Amino acid sequence: MTTSTGSEPSAAAPLLDLQGLVVAVRRRRRLWSSMALLGMLLGAAVAVLMPPPPTAVTKVLVAHQADQPNDPGTLIRTDAALLQTTQIAGRALQSLKSTQKPEDFMKAYAGIGLTNNLLQITVTGDSDAQAVAWAKALADAFVADHVQRIQATADAEAKTLLDQRDRMQTELAQVNKSIGDAPQQSGPKASANTESLYARRAELTARITDFGQRAAEARVGTPQLIAGTQVVDAPRTVRVSLPRTAATNAGVGLVLGLVLGLVVAAIGAVVADRPVLRRDIAGSLGVSIISELPRRSPWLWRRKRIRAARERLTASLARTVRGSAEPLSLLELGCARGTSLIALELAGALGAQEPVVVVDGLPGSQLSGRRPKPGDPTVVSGEGGAAEAHQGRRIGVGSVAPGTAWTDLQYLGTRTVLVVRAGHGSVAWLHTVARQLADQRIPVVGVVLIDPDPRDRTDGTLWDGPRSAPRGPSERGALQNGGGTSHAVQAVGEGRAPTELPSWARVPDIDQEAR
Repeated sequence: MTTSTGSEPSAAAPLLDLQGLVVAVRRRRRLWSSMALLGMLLGAAVAVLMPPPPTAVTKVLVAHQADQPNDPGTLIRTDAALLQTTQIAGRALQSLKSTQKPEDFMKAYAGIGLTNNLLQITVTGDSDAQAVAWAKALADAFVADHVQRIQATADAEAKTLLDQRDRMQTELAQVNKSIGDAPQQSGPKASANTESLYARRAELTARITDFGQRAAEARVGTPQLIAGTQVVDAPRTVRVSLPRTAATNAGVGLVLGLVLGLVVAAIGAVVADRPVLRRDIAGSLGVSIISELPRRSPWLWRRKRIRAARERLTASLARTVRGSAEPLSLLELGCARGTSLIALELAGALGAQEPVVVVDGLPGSQLSGRRPKPGDPTVVSGEGGAAEAHQGRRIGVGSVAPGTAWTDLQYLGTRTVLVVRAGHGSVAWLHTVARQLADQRIPVVGVVLIDPDPRDRTDGTLWDGPRSAPRGPSERGALQNGGGTSHAVQAVGEGRAPTELPSWARVPDIDQEAR
């Protein structure tokens, strides 16, 4: 059981009530379900009204000189990036004999690496034939460019090795010449010099041989790389299934619309700060919830349940009215039509024993514009309520919505029952209603909650503090004489600090906040 925590400091309250947020979002299911449905319809409409253009795809096997088994895909990503260059686009356009700009042509295709050595090229065109032709030209241009770069790299490497070999051959010729001149000299120094020349000649001969072999190997590996780079999947058109595309787009739109709707509903619930739980509504008004009435439902089995709930509510209110000679008023917040029906049913239940007059104080035409039926009670306007009071019991119907004339509420009834729709009024306005009713000395019998959340398991009864509404004539007279004033009303009249008031009246500066 959840009880009120009015005695706890405000700092202990959570910044975000997750339970209230979940309930508020669930109550706005029409919003996010409508957005999800709209997203699904838009996704399907896009697939039908904006079909994908003709598309062709081809695959190219790319051989790299620096291929490694543990390559993370850097080389193939480099090839995909090279595909999106004006050089390759220009070569493809040149082979197609097209005057289109390479920059514009690059927007019609894309490349992606499927593996470390497999590149997929996707091209879109105005027709299937055009897309296939463009894909073939791009694949051929890419292969030619890749082969050219391989040959250029191999030629550059071989040329560098051969240049080194030529320089060493020149040096070897000088060494040989020095060795040929060595017999003309004699002595230990000449002998040592001759030995060093022979050692240098041997070293240069070995290095010249090595550079020659490396240059040959550089050229030998090039044909393998050239042969390994080829088109392995000829260009072909991509067949698109309209039903499958529409279903996919509808599913994506459904998810996006649902997520967007949930986000909007959650943000709206947090910003609006309108309580939907029983405990929050009772705590904000400072009055316990005495009854509930579910919202209207199109299902037959729920209609019987709602009809039974209305009958129980009418019987309970009838007992409350008969228990006192003071007139009772029903004050609505967000449910004028439901309150007018409750008042008419209550008047009908009381009319079997005594005359009943319903005083219409609602701002709309829920009662005044209603066509009277046989057996309906007498309905008078707020101005004629006092004149009709002597004819029988009086039941007033009014509103506590923004713009209410608070001083006129006491003419509708000296006691009142608040009929509040869950999630309609903000916390600040509920506090304002409680404070204004306390200032007008109108005791509140209880709250009838309209359209409560069916999964709400919180308690709408206030367990701390005294009763906020005197029930009988003796209490009413004691209230007027000042001897039996309830603690809540007395605290408001004395202007005590908010911490000295019960939980329902602890609303500092709420009038200023409501304005």
